Amino acid sequence: MAKIKILIRGYVKEIDGKEFASSTTTLIQDADLNIIVDPGMDRKLLVSALSEENLSLNQIDYVILTHTHLDHSLLAGIFENAKILDNNEIYSFDGNIGEHGGKVPNTEIQIIKTPGHDQFHCSVLVDTEDLGKVMIAGDVFWWTDDEEQKTDKLSLLEHKDPYLKDAQALKKSREKVLELADYIIPGHGKIFKVKK
Repeated sequence: MAKIKILIRGYVKEIDGKEFASSTTTLIQDADLNIIVDPGMDRKLLVSALSEENLSLNQIDYVILTHTHLDHSLLAGIFENAKILDNNEIYSFDGNIGEHGGKVPNTEIQIIKTPGHDQFHCSVLVDTEDLGKVMIAGDVFWWTDDEEQKTDKLSLLEHKDPYLKDAQALKKSREKVLELADYIIPGHGKIFKVKK
């Protein structure tokens, strides 16, 4: 069964009138594979977090991007040995593009289309021993550092997203994520348990 670890808790904050942001970055380890979801854009923090796990950049096999907003995807290219997955395809650094069929190759880790925040958004469903089904949801759910993170169902479904592309699609994606997951890792904010 896969193991997950949050390497970086995503943040969105203002310091001295400047905006700083980077997504939550999650490490999935399944069999002998090391998988990163949303490497973000804080390189120093990411390299340090990987070092704490005794991992180097060249030991990452796959990088999954929930979507291509730069606060989630800017660092994808630093993993030279990895293949990059999005909502539908798998990309190699030799220019090859193929389809992944909704799963990370050689695993049971699911890549689920969850449009709304972005039309090509996806979430990653991981079955774990300790937490059950964990959905790495990218920006299906996210909060700025100064927002209260309310996790009751109504608040989650109605939470405002100033960058959304399709409100109806986002609501459906949120409903799907809440139905499938025991725990949710948001794009920015703390992991939370789904109240069933």
